[in-house]
Amino acid sequence: MSKKKKLPAEDQQELFSILQERFEKNMKRHKGIEWNEVQVKLESNPEKVWVLFEMERTGGEPDVVGFDKKTNEYIFFDCAAESPKERRSVCYDRAALDSRKEHKPKNNAIDMASEIGIEILTEEQYRTLQTLGEFDTKTSSWIKTPDAIRNLGGAIFCDRRFNTVFTYHNGAESYYAGRGFRGLLLV
Repeated sequence: MSKKKKLPAEDQQELFSILQERFEKNMKRHKGIEWNEVQVKLESNPEKVWVLFEMERTGGEPDVVGFDKKTNEYIFFDCAAESPKERRSVCYDRAALDSRKEHKPKNNAIDMASEIGIEILTEEQYRTLQTLGEFDTKTSSWIKTPDAIRNLGGAIFCDRRFNTVFTYHNGAESYYAGRGFRGLLLV
């Protein structure tokens, strides 16, 4: 997160209201965590508030899904029911985008995540998310692809069908209207 951006106070209060309402509606995602403690942490990290704003703006519906005791950080995942709407129709990374000769998508998942200030979920994190609800039942999400697969031109994505979480593969240059990506932020 090289850009130090700060959300105006009015927008910050609106974002906090949205986040708090989502937090209170979905208590099973963050048992034992109190909103007021999360808000105190957010208020002392304005750059991270900006990132949460970008996650929200692009359709991610970020929510707290845990707390890392080692780093003393709250873990936010994109918890939109389907892959975030403003992050769909993208290939996996810059190399994949550059390799397309025609019909290029507007962007790629890795660069977009970096611009927002988030990390794309790993397969393990994606499967953790799926224990908190049913996500991507109509869409799919690119996940962090191991170098061994990416070096061969592939990339992986996940979704939920038939009450089961599946991991699939595609050429990294592929893109579909129903495939986006989900991210995480540590605060």
